[in-house]
Amino acid sequence: MSLTKEEGSILVSTARRAIFHYLNTARRIPLPEVFQRLREKRGVFVTLNKLERERKTLRGCIGYPLPVMPLIEAAIAAAISAAVEDPRFPPVDPSEMSRIQVEVSVLTPPEMILEADRSRLPQHVRVGVDGLIAERGFNKGLLLPQVPVEWGWNAEEFLGQTCLKAGLPTTSWLERDVKIQRFQAQIFEETAPEGEVEERPLGAESC
Repeated sequence: MSLTKEEGSILVSTARRAIFHYLNTARRIPLPEVFQRLREKRGVFVTLNKLERERKTLRGCIGYPLPVMPLIEAAIAAAISAAVEDPRFPPVDPSEMSRIQVEVSVLTPPEMILEADRSRLPQHVRVGVDGLIAERGFNKGLLLPQVPVEWGWNAEEFLGQTCLKAGLPTTSWLERDVKIQRFQAQIFEETAPEGEVEERPLGAESC
């Protein structure tokens, strides 16, 4: 079920507040009183984008693909982790927060793409709508729906890059022992650091 703009704004503002509080106190904020739907278990990712010279660059992205905890709680945990635990980046400094846009992606449960003819997998991927998870054994990688749009990938490239994120060769999606799952996301982001929150429409792109 889709969230309202107000519910999305609460998620984003809570994520920002959770990060700022943790960076300054090393403690989590108490769980706020929120709408019932924000207490339902949902998968969620929090993305931090830093604005430098009018260019937006990734500063951290962590989340929970599966609905393992209440949404508001998962958003707080993911926000803090994105700020201080993303292994690709050093921890965010409090002084950076005035240049960081906070983005929250609320996920649907992943579903396996079942296709006997692996070469036809790209036909089941909607760029600009679906996110992907690639998995083989202990190797697992996830890319959110907005990623292929930002990079201009088609469905086949998206599959390859998801495999690469899982530490697998880009052609691994053609192999039967590699599981490919898809999901969708509702994305809310600040229009500017500490600014108004809007839902981000991606729109289906040509595959």
